[in-house]
Amino acid sequence: MDGRTGDGAEDSVSSGAGGGADSGPQGGRGPGGQRPRGLARRRFLIAGTATVGLGVLGVATQQELKRWWWRMPGNSTPRMEGQVDDSRARWVAAADANLRRGDRPADYGIDRVIVHVTQGSAAAAVKVFRNPEHRAAAHYIVCQDGQIIQMIRELDVAFHAANREYNERSIGIEHEGWIDKPQDFTDEMYRSSAKLTAGICTRYKFPADREHVIGHNEVPGADHTDPGRHWDWDKYMRMVRAQMKVESTLRKR
Repeated sequence: MDGRTGDGAEDSVSSGAGGGADSGPQGGRGPGGQRPRGLARRRFLIAGTATVGLGVLGVATQQELKRWWWRMPGNSTPRMEGQVDDSRARWVAAADANLRRGDRPADYGIDRVIVHVTQGSAAAAVKVFRNPEHRAAAHYIVCQDGQIIQMIRELDVAFHAANREYNERSIGIEHEGWIDKPQDFTDEMYRSSAKLTAGICTRYKFPADREHVIGHNEVPGADHTDPGRHWDWDKYMRMVRAQMKVESTLRKR
């Protein structure tokens, strides 16, 4: 948790099209002053390609405008104060400086869960996430007794991964404890977190595997070591997948 930074460099999207036309005898005209069919066809294809290119540019521009809209002062997706994305969670708001308002997954698709360890108590994590000077926070904190604290809505971008792209596409989950104390990773914590992650995977329709559920230490460019060698990934992922099966069965009833 400690020492994280906010977002990194912005991505950009660009597109374009262009081309030239052949010239033939008589200014491009055939016998009788008519244009050759091949030339007309080529110009039609070039014009069509340009139109498609502009269409793609238009879509890209709309997506970028939508992303930037939520960064303008005063713009915010309608939300209810205290609303949570997991029904078991207790809401405690992080400082606005530790997040970016958004409209995910409409503006940025979500396809990652990033596992963190607080390197301290849950109360200490709450305190620093509410401090605007910290410039970092995760969406959730899972306590050793299984309680869940949500501090940032899933539709917003939390500054938790020290990588802008990963911030924009992920949900960050902190776990109360220290990476060098395996006893801190209780069964209650694993079960509660696994259910939380299973719900996220289900909501945003991405698989529960180690490509999409990763540790902070696996984020490109990150200099963190959490969740550390004592975090039992095999146990955790089994629990996540088992919970997803339970939820799938319940939905079919």
